[in-house]
Amino acid sequence: MNETNRNKSRSGEVLIQEVNNTEVPYGCLSVWFLGQESVIIKGGGVTVYVDPFVSEFEGRSYPAPIRPEHITGADLCLITHEHIDHMDPATLSVMVRNNPSMQMVAPAWCREQLLEEAGVKEDKLADAETAVWRSPREGIRIQAIPAAHEQLEQNSQGFHRYVGYLMELNGVILYHAGDTVIYKGLLEKVRQHNVDLAMLPINGRDYFRTSRDIIGNMDYREAAEFAYAAGFETVIPLHYDLFAGNAENPGYFADYLYRHFPEQKFHIMARAERFVYVSPRAFLG
Repeated sequence: MNETNRNKSRSGEVLIQEVNNTEVPYGCLSVWFLGQESVIIKGGGVTVYVDPFVSEFEGRSYPAPIRPEHITGADLCLITHEHIDHMDPATLSVMVRNNPSMQMVAPAWCREQLLEEAGVKEDKLADAETAVWRSPREGIRIQAIPAAHEQLEQNSQGFHRYVGYLMELNGVILYHAGDTVIYKGLLEKVRQHNVDLAMLPINGRDYFRTSRDIIGNMDYREAAEFAYAAGFETVIPLHYDLFAGNAENPGYFADYLYRHFPEQKFHIMARAERFVYVSPRAFLG
């Protein structure tokens, strides 16, 4: 192992040690940003990975802050859809092997690939059902929310191809939107849950990317407007940094919020940062 790889390995091990050792009071969550829409969320003793994509992959703008083999202590893995930067068999197969008790939830569209390519066991995999709260393990409830990337798609059984997730964890309601545009009814679906912390894509879409088969999402203006209209207490932008041909400047998101909704709280995460979200219910005794 050369010195560069040795340093990367050491950094990844340190980050995971930080994740495993972090505990926060009720009403708080710890969040780590791994790039694109990959995040680690921890609260109440439960560690959740959403769309982990940390394998080596040609075209990344920067290397992942951890490698798949670093991941230990994962309790739950949530997958939003089957695109490789969200459902990466090279990452998931190692996670499954090294975290044998980990539960996974993913759209039914992903089931066959997860079983065959990632080695997920049937009893550890649940389909992402929308409109109902589920407890895939003690200490957390989740509800899948339909996502439109760029269209709403359902199979013959009514399962959605793309989803986001609401999660109730350690007294906090978090919404990870996955890849989505804003479609009719999404605002109403989300607003009723009084979300504390939301994570939204901001990379947008346009004719030229669509012509290259790059499917888009809401842009930074739409994400800012959506965050304010939905009443999110705090919002974090995602999906803007990993591929040069499908990127956005998160500063535009911050600037738009500052100019139009200065009372809207937001946080732009540095790579591999630990952000501790403190809800209005924290420290109330």
